[in-house]
Amino acid sequence: MLKKMRSAIALLAVAAVACGGNQTVASGPAPAAVAERGVPSRLADSTFWRMVTQMSEPDGFFRSDNLVGNEVSLQWVIPTLRKELGTGNVYLGVAPDQNFTYMIALQPKIVFIVDIRRGAMLQHLLYKAIFELAPTRADFLSMLFSRPRPAGLTDKSTVVEELTAFAPLRPDSATYVKNFAAIKHQLMVTHGFTLGPKDLDGIEYVYNAFYQVGPNLTYNFNGNMVGPGGTVAGGGGGFGGGGFNGFGRGMPSYGALLLETDGAGENHSYLASEDGYRWLRDYQSRNLLVPVIGDFAGPKALRSVGQWVRDHDAKISAMYVSNVEQYLFMSPDAWSNYYKNVATLPLTDNALFIRSYSSRGFGNLPQQSPNGSRSLQLRSSVPDLLKAFAEGKVTSYQDVIEMTRPARP
Repeated sequence: MLKKMRSAIALLAVAAVACGGNQTVASGPAPAAVAERGVPSRLADSTFWRMVTQMSEPDGFFRSDNLVGNEVSLQWVIPTLRKELGTGNVYLGVAPDQNFTYMIALQPKIVFIVDIRRGAMLQHLLYKAIFELAPTRADFLSMLFSRPRPAGLTDKSTVVEELTAFAPLRPDSATYVKNFAAIKHQLMVTHGFTLGPKDLDGIEYVYNAFYQVGPNLTYNFNGNMVGPGGTVAGGGGGFGGGGFNGFGRGMPSYGALLLETDGAGENHSYLASEDGYRWLRDYQSRNLLVPVIGDFAGPKALRSVGQWVRDHDAKISAMYVSNVEQYLFMSPDAWSNYYKNVATLPLTDNALFIRSYSSRGFGNLPQQSPNGSRSLQLRSSVPDLLKAFAEGKVTSYQDVIEMTRPARP
């Protein structure tokens, strides 16, 4: 009997590895495993890394490094999300740090960021390390920008005060070298993640971009700048990313995006308050943001995430997809494969897509977002869209946009 029990436990361990489940499944007999099917409050480092690696697809291509977002209407949808979705489900997103703002609003049990670029996964690991190493917002910005922490900043400082204090500061190469060593140690030694030389180069590429340009970094960053110790592009005089009002070639800077609001004057960004930052820092320290490399239309990533969520008796309530669907509809089959993937996910009945639409206006939406940007944040029922897709009523991106609603009621 003992031999049979050991064999059963071994089989459970193999199954846990295959689906990226909680490691505790492998540490006891079947009844204990069933009792812990819910989303854990913390993922072990080995579990987190296994999920990252086993759920991921091969590195893919996108036309931009996308180190910084460009959606100034990002926060418009937050009051609606809080009202319609509440908190405590699963969040699935794409792209870099704009997800942090949505996370604080929805406080999900776990987050999966699925992006076609390996560089996106590496950027999220960089953010993870900095969050864990930086106790406060000021420390976070100091480490991210490789600039000394300005005097006078406190827990009560506004995000405007924080960014204004950093804006005129020049980066420091010695600080950069020290910080990047700490970041590598945090990821590879403290957590034990197996990162190869190319991965470390990818992380440093992102870190060097923030070193060079600081809060002025925009979506248009091209990487053709020297590293620490050389000439630094950008510089002080605000956080406008090349323009007085926060835009360079129509793109908002990292700093400018943090100053945006929900359209009614309230700033919900992840650096808007110390309480929000502490929540996010704790969340990162518990390994609950899992970055996955994957094509939305690919055969593995989204379906693997869905299987893990289902195996842990949870459901996805929010899918931030930016404007990925626009690109998927440029391929004959990609958009269809994507919606077939979404149809396999465990979803709440009121699950929402959060998408960004670039236009001068559509239907009852405003002609443009704040500051003249063409980016409009929209929401759409996931179950309704999947029903329309199954009925053959979705065949173009325009069909998708026609099913959206304004970001604000």
